[in-house]
Amino acid sequence: MTLQDDGPSRRKVLECMTWAGTGVLWTVAGGVPASLGLIDEAVAQQAKGFTFLQISDSHMGFDKPANPNVKSTLEEAIARVRAVPGSPAFMIHTGDISHLSKPSEFDDADKIISQAKLDVHYVPGEHDLIDEDRGKLYRERYGRGTKGDGYYSFDANGVHFVGLVNVVDLKGGGLGNLGAEQLAWLESDLRGRSASQPVVVFAHIPLWTVYPEWGWGTDDGGQALGYLKRFGSVTVLNGHIHQVMQKVEGNVTFHTARSTAFPQPAPGTAPSPGPMKVADDKLRTLLGTADITFKQNEQRLAIVDTPLKA
Repeated sequence: MTLQDDGPSRRKVLECMTWAGTGVLWTVAGGVPASLGLIDEAVAQQAKGFTFLQISDSHMGFDKPANPNVKSTLEEAIARVRAVPGSPAFMIHTGDISHLSKPSEFDDADKIISQAKLDVHYVPGEHDLIDEDRGKLYRERYGRGTKGDGYYSFDANGVHFVGLVNVVDLKGGGLGNLGAEQLAWLESDLRGRSASQPVVVFAHIPLWTVYPEWGWGTDDGGQALGYLKRFGSVTVLNGHIHQVMQKVEGNVTFHTARSTAFPQPAPGTAPSPGPMKVADDKLRTLLGTADITFKQNEQRLAIVDTPLKA
């Protein structure tokens, strides 16, 4: 992704941070992030706004040493979702629901996630599209009413949500790809909308370039971000890299979520990406969920990342 050099607010890359451990509340006003405190303060503030939840990378069916019981950790994540105070509007899942796209894996995930008793909006990860028919099982379960390989949009509480699919036809090194058809749809979907309307975009692989050597980015993500440039408040949520990272450019906040299954190494700290074995008592500090709150008329955004174990 190329930074736009059209003014100080756009030119300034404010933050690029990683966290592990206790959740942190962030607010963003006019593109400027500020940490307001830890989980307890965050929860208190969440009750005042429009709240939804993000989970990601459940990898149902994975059974390797990094976490031989992904059912259990997903159940713990959903238990935390149910404990969130107030009334979250819905939940989004940013892909890799399953590990090998098997019907039994989707069944297990659905059974556990349904315990949250929330509507769930999905986008696929690459692990959800590796059945013989290249995603037929995913589309039959989660793709009703969507376009193409499963992209769509909807509005909630004055916010425009866009679910994108960037795990079909991956590019060199595993980089995500949106493709011309989906990009044309996105441009049309956003055309005519007020620049003051908050927009949330969610997809599996980060739209921004986290670490291209490991395929952690989207080859044509810059074109999609160009269509979003005129909006005053844009939030881009992703999974795939199994760790919390945030970056702010102008009015766009990029955020990646923890997995509920297993951690991956920080970019460049291992020969390759993949499941990372950690001590048993550390695993749950690296898995978790994210809560996102919008405060209408203030264009303030708060993201709270909550590990399964502080």
